Amino acid sequence: MLLQELDKKIMHSENLRIKPEFEVVTQQDDESIRYLKHGAPSPLIRWHYHKEYELHLVKATSGKMFVGDYIGNFSPGNLVLAGPELPHNWISHLEDGESVQTRDLVIQFSPAFIKSCQQVIPEFSIVESLLEKSKLGVEFLDPSTVDRAAQLFERIADTNGMKRIVVFFQLLELLATSSDIRILSSNDHKPLIDDKNIAWVDHAVKFIVENFDKNLTLEETAQHMGMAETHFSKYFKKASGHRFIDFVNHLRIHKACELLTHTDTPITDICFSVGFNNISNFNRRFFKLKLMSPREYRKSSQAGLYHHKKEPD
Repeated sequence: MLLQELDKKIMHSENLRIKPEFEVVTQQDDESIRYLKHGAPSPLIRWHYHKEYELHLVKATSGKMFVGDYIGNFSPGNLVLAGPELPHNWISHLEDGESVQTRDLVIQFSPAFIKSCQQVIPEFSIVESLLEKSKLGVEFLDPSTVDRAAQLFERIADTNGMKRIVVFFQLLELLATSSDIRILSSNDHKPLIDDKNIAWVDHAVKFIVENFDKNLTLEETAQHMGMAETHFSKYFKKASGHRFIDFVNHLRIHKACELLTHTDTPITDICFSVGFNNISNFNRRFFKLKLMSPREYRKSSQAGLYHHKKEPD
């Protein structure tokens, strides 16, 4: 099947019901920034990108976040700045029928607004380094920074006009001067950025996230997407920035980390519960991503000594 024909089939399938994934940010003419909040589930929660910078604060739920080619866990207090056209998504772990009224607080602002500020406000140079780093996604790790940012989010929600801009500048200064950060995506991440590819990846990722802890195979996933294995494998790598098996193993290891930290489940049981079929492969994959054994991870994380590092590519 030709790729164009496959894309058309995927995009128009009644079963997918995927809306266009390029987000057009609607903003009032008399506003320089856009503030919004939403709960979960929400049509705003999907693998998407837009031309604006986005500062994203999670208020409730936990789950998996995807920023560029980065895969990680999130929980309340997760604060991330995503630069223009950087694909991102946060998928919450919700029980059937469960919903939350406010999961996210979001601030979006355009590159044009930033450029105007840089041209007329010399002091604005303090944020240039942060905005450059945001092209790959920046997570803020210092709890005091996150707490103060949350307060400023609330003030932005309660103000408008010049007062809102003043608070927004305070928020940017706070983030620009925070040294405890993590760069999320890798430098060589260059996925296919267009509506069809973003929607295709979103559908594939949702299926993988729902099934990674089972004996999920490339063949099964390719069949779900209506493709031959070789075609799916190449397209997934090009569109997402990940090899299929690496993506699945990232998810499995992250789930294992949660269980190692928050439960006393035996490591062998964790290995099989997250989808690995033998303990030696689990230990090898775990060490590659976390630079320590599962046993060492459990000991250090439960003691409160483990600080997450940027995972090797």
